[in-house]
Amino acid sequence: MGTLTARALRAVLVVVLAGAVFVQALMLWALISGNDPEDGSLPLTPLRVMTILGIGTAQVAMVCVWRLVTMVRRGTVFSHAAFRYVDAIIGSIVAAALVWFAVTALNAPGQRDDPGVTLIMGGVGLAILGVALIVLVLRTLLAQAVARDVEAAEMQAELDEVI
Repeated sequence: MGTLTARALRAVLVVVLAGAVFVQALMLWALISGNDPEDGSLPLTPLRVMTILGIGTAQVAMVCVWRLVTMVRRGTVFSHAAFRYVDAIIGSIVAAALVWFAVTALNAPGQRDDPGVTLIMGGVGLAILGVALIVLVLRTLLAQAVARDVEAAEMQAELDEVI
C-alpha cells in the first residue's frame, strides 16, 4: 500500500469517524434532554439507542481498519497480531446486523399493511451478515498468508544454516 493510499484512507476514516461521533452526540443529547417529544408514530427512544449502538459498531470497525493500515505501512500485517483486529471487525459487523434486526423488529408492527418493507429490511440484515462472512473468508486468506510467511522464514533460516 502506497503512502498516498494510506493517507487518503486515514483521511476518510477521520472524517467519517468525526461525523459518527457528532451524530452519536446529537442522538445522546436528544435522549438526555427530552426536547424532542415522541408523537407516537415511532418509538423514538429505542430507535435512538439502536442508532447510537449501530454507529458504535461502525466506529469499532473503523478503528480496527486504522490499526490494520498502520500494520500494513510497518510491514507487520502478516502476523498473528492482525487477527485480533480482523476478529473485531467481524464482531462489529455481526453486532451491526443484530442491531439492524432489532430495528427491523421494532419497525415491523407499523408495517402490517405493507409487510414487504419488513422483508426488505430483513434482507438488508442478511446482506450485512454476508459482509461478515466475506471478511471471515478474508481472515482465512490472512491466516494462510501468515502460515506461508512463517514457513518461508523457517526455510530461510534453514538455508542460512546450510550456507
